[in-house]
Amino acid sequence: MPHEFQAEIDAIADIPAVSSVFDVIRQATGMGFVAIARVTEGRWVACEVLDNIDFGLKPGGELQVETTICHEIRQNHEPVAIDHVDKSDIWIGHHTPLQYGFQSYISVPITLSDGTFFGTLCAIDPRPAQVNNSKILTMFRLFAELIANHLDARNRLVASEERLQEEIEVAEIREQFIAVLGHDLRNPLASIGAGARLLSKSTMDDRARTVVAMMLKSVDRMGNLVDNVMDFARGRLGGGITLQLSNEPLQPALEQVVGELRSVWTEREIVTHFALERTLSVDHKRIAQLFSNLLGNALTHGSADRPVLVIAATSDTGLELSVSNGGKPIPDSALEKLFQPFSRHHGQERTEGLGLGLYIASRIAEAHGGRIDVVSTPQETRFTLRIPMALLPE
Repeated sequence: MPHEFQAEIDAIADIPAVSSVFDVIRQATGMGFVAIARVTEGRWVACEVLDNIDFGLKPGGELQVETTICHEIRQNHEPVAIDHVDKSDIWIGHHTPLQYGFQSYISVPITLSDGTFFGTLCAIDPRPAQVNNSKILTMFRLFAELIANHLDARNRLVASEERLQEEIEVAEIREQFIAVLGHDLRNPLASIGAGARLLSKSTMDDRARTVVAMMLKSVDRMGNLVDNVMDFARGRLGGGITLQLSNEPLQPALEQVVGELRSVWTEREIVTHFALERTLSVDHKRIAQLFSNLLGNALTHGSADRPVLVIAATSDTGLELSVSNGGKPIPDSALEKLFQPFSRHHGQERTEGLGLGLYIASRIAEAHGGRIDVVSTPQETRFTLRIPMALLPE
């Protein structure tokens, strides 16, 4: 049956220097019993021993803690060294040497780096020994510090392994979470979207047409939410934003995003100006995702009576894509953390999303060697993606 303090016993057994420490103590002091003890308020347990006097303790063996001097050392954290009990005014009548039959004794505390009292490094012998001097006490203190350092290192290793195991388990949960998002949510969401679009082409009264339009907007927001959460989860797993580069024209991908959002925001005006003559090496799907987040953000927060303006152009310096909308400016306090995950602006309600859209957009820009800038005034709010041509991935 494993000992209650088996972990501590094993920890001391794993320190290669212990046997050498014991041998040096034996030679330096002439004492026949040396031990490393785990000492708590109610227990004294031998973790490792050198017994040349038939004291009778082995690793795992115990003494009643109240009968030991180590009990007092645990309370005051001060070493005790006795050369000759019978010639000591302090210790001659003490119950511990009387009970265990020793004349010489030395014990120093083993204290971990966080201040935790582990136990003691101690030695006894039925014969007198010269131990109450600075040379021997310094040696014991150094050995106790050595043991404490080994225990600290082991504790750090165990803690690291536990954290690693926890991270592995969390990673597995995240993988399962991504799988649920990617399949169990996306597929039924696509079905709802297809059904709503089919209904939108049928003959309906005004109330039904309004309901279907709301359904399409909800499907669009939920689809973007699924994409953003999946990217966020992958990023936390260490994968980051991955790119699949293509030299195909970018304009069709942008026009598709505009078309999809126009079909959802039927009452809003989206004005586009595209001048994309230069060939770009970009991930079209990712740029479209970034653009969809910016355009959806502008439609959500911009003034309903003003158009959203989209301008995309290439030049010798690179790609520039801007999305502008009218409405209330973004407060300066919100601008500072606009691209942080789970941040919101304009006093967003929780039902409007998780606040991941702009964060994911900024990560896509960074993956392409670019950035997104924002300027917000009472006249307009403009988000601008800039990817320098020299930094475009090859």
